[in-house]
Amino acid sequence: MKLYAPSTIQQIRERHNFELSKSLGQNFITDKSIIEKIVAGAGIGADDLVIEIGPGIGVLTAETAEAAAKVVAIEIDKKLIPILSETLREYDNIRVINQDILKTDLNEIIDAERAAGSFCGGVKIIGNLPYYITTPIIMRILEKGVAADSITIMMQKEVADRIKAGPGGKTYGAISVAVQYYCTVEQVVSVPKEVFIPRPKVDSAVLKLGVREEHPVELIDERAFFACIKAGFGQRRKTLLNSLTGVNGLSRDGIKSVLAKTGIDSVRRAETLSIGEFAAIANEVTIYSRR
Repeated sequence: MKLYAPSTIQQIRERHNFELSKSLGQNFITDKSIIEKIVAGAGIGADDLVIEIGPGIGVLTAETAEAAAKVVAIEIDKKLIPILSETLREYDNIRVINQDILKTDLNEIIDAERAAGSFCGGVKIIGNLPYYITTPIIMRILEKGVAADSITIMMQKEVADRIKAGPGGKTYGAISVAVQYYCTVEQVVSVPKEVFIPRPKVDSAVLKLGVREEHPVELIDERAFFACIKAGFGQRRKTLLNSLTGVNGLSRDGIKSVLAKTGIDSVRRAETLSIGEFAAIANEVTIYSRR
């Protein structure tokens, strides 16, 4: 069954009386070459466990099952569960869970599958995420320390551009620094809006986020690091002296002292700072706060 074919998608919808949910960001991909590029780009091996977020009708799930030892697909829409039972019935290495990814303990799933002997390799996370919730899902996975090697995710092109951006541009922001602190970032493929049913208003892109074994900077207090990022980009048009005042309870004079210690000009703005410079500021903020 060619699950990616528009005619197949339409037949499935009619047979199950299934209406696509705009609130869940349901857009099904119809280009097999892009599906293949996602699986290849994720680097899925025959011994790997794959956790898929939002399988839809199982287009990417089926292709992934051909490459992996085990696939656990997590789908929030209960109306899709019987459809997945039909479209994926020929695969014995797929487990579908009807659950909200933001309320799912992925490490618990990984531990259970490893204990059951379902896989003996690495863990890859893949998915086609609803645009409105892309960032919360990615950050939850990273902040919870999910034991995955990589996260290969389709997202709105604008979000992908922000995640992979470097210092100095308008697209560089808090999400750029946060994701790049946890991961290496690589674009797998661009995805035009024309290959989806229904067609979204914007193009998409697939990024592979390689989870780092070691962070690129050393921090005294990670919370101070993220507080500096939030404050800096929360008022990104202001100078560092102004935007960082109040971080960790530091006064304007305290921030001025911190910036002097790091050698970073107080009139610069957050969008010009590298991860290393944010780390230097955060470490000095921590030291100053503990006096």
